[in-house]
Amino acid sequence: MRSYLTATVSLLLLCTVSSGAEPPVDSTTADALVTRTVLRQPGEDGVHTSRIPGLATTPAGTVVAVFDLRHQSAADLPQDIDVGMMRSTDDGETWSSVKPILDFDKNEPGSLGNGVGDPAILVDAQTNTLFVAAIWSKGDRGWKGSGPGVTPDETGQVVLTTSSDDGRTWSAPINTTPHIRGREPQWRLFFCGPGNGIQLKDGTLVFAAQFREPAGPPHSCLLYSTDHGDTWTVSPPAIPDEPPTSEAQVAELDDGALLLTMRDESHSGERVWARWTWNVRPDAETKGTQPAGRWSQPWRTVADPTCMASLIRHPSGALLFSNPNHPSERVALTVRTSSDEGRTWSAGQLLDPRDAMYSSMTVLRDGRIAILYETAGTLTFARFPLEWIEQRGR
Repeated sequence: MRSYLTATVSLLLLCTVSSGAEPPVDSTTADALVTRTVLRQPGEDGVHTSRIPGLATTPAGTVVAVFDLRHQSAADLPQDIDVGMMRSTDDGETWSSVKPILDFDKNEPGSLGNGVGDPAILVDAQTNTLFVAAIWSKGDRGWKGSGPGVTPDETGQVVLTTSSDDGRTWSAPINTTPHIRGREPQWRLFFCGPGNGIQLKDGTLVFAAQFREPAGPPHSCLLYSTDHGDTWTVSPPAIPDEPPTSEAQVAELDDGALLLTMRDESHSGERVWARWTWNVRPDAETKGTQPAGRWSQPWRTVADPTCMASLIRHPSGALLFSNPNHPSERVALTVRTSSDEGRTWSAGQLLDPRDAMYSSMTVLRDGRIAILYETAGTLTFARFPLEWIEQRGR
């Protein structure tokens, strides 16, 4: 096991938040309720940059972190990128060494590094199976280079790897693109997350996802499975017209509906939200006679600099949300709670005032919240109890 010093880090919080951002309630990252560990640093293990965190807790209490291993530079696909994994069996006190769990041959001619990245992790607690979904770019088949079609030479591929032994070992890549994209081959790209997926109370597995229509604009949607990952179904887009939306996260609400929070590609300076309500049970045999669900009208709330964010539900029932608290700059990572099923959010607690980008949260076995987030070139892991947010978060 690789040990890391887990310490409470005192940081200067005199950061200036420009007008337009909702200022969080004053707090200090030296708060005794918060501990922080640098999990990945630039250049570590010969990897230029580690980015795009996903975080989950298994039924056994193991914390599993996944992320991009960007070997040559900090750039997105296409390049030499693998999906790395680390696991902790003691609530984040110590961690395993990093292990690539999705890795395609970078030396394949014409593959431009044959990268795979932007992972999203999901736990099926009923079968004790972990899923990690990512996008594979054989050649220039990332965000910009993907076109219509379903083959690796035409478009980015949705690949999965699974683990049935609590994250110790992982399957070979499973290419689900022909199955998922079979009905929509005209899309230019489809992929999940990044971040984490969820399992609903009835056992349904759900990833937040996105696709690019033939003309290019992206749309957030859902990808769900009622048979423990054997087959998958794509929902209609949450917002079929404007604004364009991309990276999203999902949580289940008290009544079984789903809350989707979306990155707004129109650069409005706010998050976009929508609610999915099931028309029928997801596994009902409707034979196409009615859609599985419907989307509400979208709404905007919470400052956001067009960035990925994290959304989870705590066992207490509280909804938790983390993102950079600024309309245009990726700074001031803030964690909020909602008491009205995501319609409005607290001012929140400032977790880190520095540059802050992607984040992913999970709930530890003792009820504390853990978050893996990008700051100052690192992937940093922090833990805190729910009371830390709620004591000054309203």
